[in-house]
Amino acid sequence: MSRVFADLTPLQNHHYRRLWSAGVITTIGAQLTIVAVPVQIYNITHNSAYVGLAGIFGLVPLIAFGLWGGALADALDRRKLMLVTTTGLVVTSILFWLQAALGVGNVWLLLTLFAVQQAFFAVNQPTRGAIIPRLLPAEQLPAANSLNFTVMNVGAIAGPLLAGVMIPVVGLQTLYLVDAIALLVTLWATVLLPPIPPLGEVQRPGVRAVLDGFRYLTTQRILLASFVVDIIAMVAGMPRALFPQIASETFGDNGLALGLLFAGIAIGAVIGGVFSGWLPRVERQGLMVIVSIVVWGLAMTGFGVVVALSHGGFLWLEVALLALGGAADMFSAAMRSTMLQTVATDEMRGRLQGVFLVVVAGGPRLGDAAHGAAAVMVGTATAAAGGGVLVIIGMVVAVFAFPAFVRYRVNRDVVEVV
Repeated sequence: MSRVFADLTPLQNHHYRRLWSAGVITTIGAQLTIVAVPVQIYNITHNSAYVGLAGIFGLVPLIAFGLWGGALADALDRRKLMLVTTTGLVVTSILFWLQAALGVGNVWLLLTLFAVQQAFFAVNQPTRGAIIPRLLPAEQLPAANSLNFTVMNVGAIAGPLLAGVMIPVVGLQTLYLVDAIALLVTLWATVLLPPIPPLGEVQRPGVRAVLDGFRYLTTQRILLASFVVDIIAMVAGMPRALFPQIASETFGDNGLALGLLFAGIAIGAVIGGVFSGWLPRVERQGLMVIVSIVVWGLAMTGFGVVVALSHGGFLWLEVALLALGGAADMFSAAMRSTMLQTVATDEMRGRLQGVFLVVVAGGPRLGDAAHGAAAVMVGTATAAAGGGVLVIIGMVVAVFAFPAFVRYRVNRDVVEVV
């Protein structure tokens, strides 16, 4: 059964186990905010273009602070950096709660708070990603990454479903408050970590350190290709900015429908994570990533087609297609994260985790902006289906542009390019 179900070996490490367990609660809280922000924006403006604009407001600090945060993670004690950034996330969640509770109704204030939150998130996540290889041996990293993405997506299921039920009953402000309280659990788990100072020579975390990280990345063709294919998948194929409009126009004021649409991708990712026992044995990791992203593109194309044909009657099929894409995305993400943690040296790991964050979190935000604008011009269904088609075309181009990535093979503990 261990060849089928998720490998739980990393949970034997008590430091990793605490971080992972705290993530179950914290991720649910974070997903409440992820739903609350676009819903509040749409309630204020009734325009999906503004919902997509949140992607830009999140992307700019994500890029700037994600890259700088990676440099900080290579130069400072990673535990202390996690403490500072997690505290910042708690404070911004409290400010979200205040503006909603006071009924300010200013979309620009909401977008500004979102940008500040993303700045803290952008430093926090590369630091967290760089901590994991210091806690676990290399052979446990694929299993750990599968567990991490599974937890993230459990929250991405529970959070939207809870949000869909809670919004009509307790209002958006309560969602923000629950997020702030949930973050305290991760703060507790971080306090209990041992000191994690940098290894080897420490470089001042400035512009030069960031540029050195990019120079190092240009020498790692496999990692560079992994970033490019994910950007294609997320920018062209992520339809989440369309969910509020689809839920409103197709299902009326059905909070459950809104929650299921936001949870659909995560449902598939959790199912994929539960049955991820085979991932640590995958040797052709590059090919696995390409195939997974093609499946993602096919699923998003199908989602757009069903939206066009549904007229309120095929919610289950829309969610199923989103779930199929979510499972494929989980497999891709676990493989790409393992590549980064295995190939990159510890001295560069924080900076490359910063780039990884910019790609993984920034790509969907660009996708939000692209899909929001496209929905205004051609409608939600065409925007979603067209994006899926572009993903498939992009993967065909990537196969010819990055043949070494397709041939990338991992054999036991030895990483080699065939």
